[in-house]
Amino acid sequence: MTDVTTGSIRTSARVRASELVGRGWLNTGGKQVTLADLRGKIVILDFWTFCCINCLHVLDELRPLEEKYDDVLVTVGVHSPKFEHEADPEALAAAVERYEIEHPVLDDPELTTWQAYSARAWPTLVVVDPEGYIAASLSGEGHVAGLASLVEDLITEHEAKGTLHRGSGPYVPPEPVSRTLCFPAAAVPVPRTLGGEASTGRFLVADTGHHRIVELDVDLETVTRTWGSGERGYQDGSASTAQFNEPQGLAVLPEDIAEQVGYDVVVADTVNHRLRGINTTSGEVTTLAGNGIQRLIDSERVKNTGPETPGPLAGEPTAISLSSPWDVIWSTSAQRLVVAMAGTHQIFTFDPVSRELAIWAGTGLEGLTDGPADRAWFAQTSGLTEDATGDIWIADSETSALRVIRAGQNPQAPEVETIIGEGLFDFGFRDGDPARARLQHPLGVSALPDGSILVADTYNGAVRRYHKEHRAADGSTVAAEVSTVARGLKEPSDVLLDADGEHLLVVETNAHQLTRIAVPEEYLTVDEGALQTQRPSTAVSGDELRVEVGFSAPAGQKLDDRWGDPTQLKISSTPEELITEGAGASEGLQRTLRLNRAVGEGVLHITARAAACDGAEGEEIPLHAACHLYQQDWGIPVVLDDDGETTLGLDLRGVK
Repeated sequence: MTDVTTGSIRTSARVRASELVGRGWLNTGGKQVTLADLRGKIVILDFWTFCCINCLHVLDELRPLEEKYDDVLVTVGVHSPKFEHEADPEALAAAVERYEIEHPVLDDPELTTWQAYSARAWPTLVVVDPEGYIAASLSGEGHVAGLASLVEDLITEHEAKGTLHRGSGPYVPPEPVSRTLCFPAAAVPVPRTLGGEASTGRFLVADTGHHRIVELDVDLETVTRTWGSGERGYQDGSASTAQFNEPQGLAVLPEDIAEQVGYDVVVADTVNHRLRGINTTSGEVTTLAGNGIQRLIDSERVKNTGPETPGPLAGEPTAISLSSPWDVIWSTSAQRLVVAMAGTHQIFTFDPVSRELAIWAGTGLEGLTDGPADRAWFAQTSGLTEDATGDIWIADSETSALRVIRAGQNPQAPEVETIIGEGLFDFGFRDGDPARARLQHPLGVSALPDGSILVADTYNGAVRRYHKEHRAADGSTVAAEVSTVARGLKEPSDVLLDADGEHLLVVETNAHQLTRIAVPEEYLTVDEGALQTQRPSTAVSGDELRVEVGFSAPAGQKLDDRWGDPTQLKISSTPEELITEGAGASEGLQRTLRLNRAVGEGVLHITARAAACDGAEGEEIPLHAACHLYQQDWGIPVVLDDDGETTLGLDLRGVK
C-alpha cells in the first residue's frame, strides 16, 4: 500500500515477479526476453493497449525517465488488447512504429501476463527490482515523479548490494522506413486559395507520423507544401523550423475570420496538448491555446465531486492546460471552433476572434451517458463533423459509439444523444437497426448533404453510413439504418466527400495514404455480431460483494474536503440486471453490492475519483491552490460463485 506519510509508491510485500509470457516480442531484433535476461536492471512493465489515450499519455510520460536512466532502467511494454483488432500482430507492429516506442514490447493477446500480474485496468505499471521482486504496482497515468523517486531509491539500494548492472538493455531499433506520408490521421479539402496558390482539389493532411502538416496535390501523392520540420517537438516559427508532436485534426477557417486573426488553418497538436495556427501565406506557425501541460482539472473549478461547469475558462488561452485535442472543426452555426478533447473526454470550443476557450460538453468522466451536455459522459472523443442543422456529430472511440450533440435548435442548452453504441466494452460489426448496430473504435465522422453520416470505423477497417428515418421518393417512410460503404481498409481514421460528389476520400492510416473510393449505388448489410472485451473473470460472491478502492493523496497534497467528501464511486453493470443493490454514484470509495444469482455473470463498470489540492495535512488549503482530479475506470468481468471473493480491492493511486 502507499505510504501516506512519505507518498512512496513502494510496496511493503516482497513478491517474485512472474515470467513474461506472450505470442512474441517486438523491438528486440527477434529475440525472446525473459526475466532472467533483465536481472540486474530496474524494470517497468507497462501494461497498455494502443486504443487507450491514457496509455498513450504514459508512453510520453516515460520517455524522459527512459532517457535519464537508460543504463539501469528497462521499460517493457506488455500489450494486452482491449479490442479484437488490437490482437492482430500487424496492427500492433504498426502501433509500435506509429508511437515511436523505443523499448521492448511483449505481445500478450491472450492476456496471460496481464492475468499473472493481476492487472485490471489500462494502463497499469509494475516496477520490478534488480533481484526480480515487485517493487510497486500502479494504475492510471501521472506517476512519473513517483517512479523517478523509486528508481533513485532502487539505484542506491542495489548499487550498495552489488545487484545493479549498468549497461544497455534488450532494445533493438527497427530499420527505418521512408514514406511520403507516415500514419496520416485526417484530411480537409482546401476550398479556396491558401497562401496565394491555386489549391482547388488539393487537401491538407495531418501527416502524424512525420509530425507535420502537408498539402497534397489532386493526385493524392505529390506534396506541394509542408509545415513543420518533421521532428517531434514543440516550436513556433516558420514553416520549416516549427515543430509539431503527432498532430491529428485540422480545420480551415472562413476567409473573413482568417483575415481578422492572421491565420487560416487550425491544428489539433495532440501530444503537445495545444491548438496551433498556420498562416499559409507567410508559413508562420503560432500557438493559439494550451500551455503544453496535460490537463487534469482546472484548479479554479475543483469543488468536491461535481463535474466541471461548462462555460468560458478564465485566463489567457495559452496559459490553460489542454489534454490531447484530437479533432477540430469550424462550426458555422456557433461561429467558433469545436474541439474534441480526447484526454479529458470532453468537447471544448475556441473563438479565434475573442480568443475565448470554453468547455462545452462533458463532465470529464469516461463512459456513455446521454442527456444535457453539462451532465454527459464521453469516452475519448475523437472525430467531429457538423450537419446542415448545426448539430455536432462525434466519433466516441472508446465506447465504439456514434453520438450527436443536438445544438442546432438550442445551442444554449444542447442535449447529447447516442445513435450507435452500448458502452466501454461493447463493440462489433453489425448493420441494420441503429439500436443493435455495432462499431469498433471509430475515429472519424463526416456529414453528407443528404443528412446521412459517414463513420470511419477504424478497427473494423470499414466506412459505415448512418441514415436517419426519412421519406423515400415515393412518399413512404424509410426506417433509420446503418450500412457498410466499404471494407478491407487499413485503420481508416477519417472520411470525407470528394469535390466531385461521386467519390469518398478515406485516410487509411496504416496504409500511409489517402484513398479514393466510388460512392456505391447500393450499400452492404453486414452482421458479424456484437462482441465484448474479453478479460479473465473474477469469481465473486453474489450474496454480498464489498468494493473497496484505496487512495492516498501524494506527498505535498491533501484531500480537498472543503465542500464535503472529495471522493466518488460510480458502479454499474452489463447486463444491468447483474446488480440488484448498490449500483449508482455516491460519495466515498467503498460500496457493498448484491448481485443477481439468476444472471450469474457479467461485467462490473467501476469509476472512482478523488480530488486533492496542494497543501500540508492539518493546514488550510489556500484559496487558489493547485488542485488535481484523480480518476480511474475499471471493467471487471465477474462470475458468481459461492466460494468466490467477498471483497474486490482496487487502487486509485495518487502519486504525481
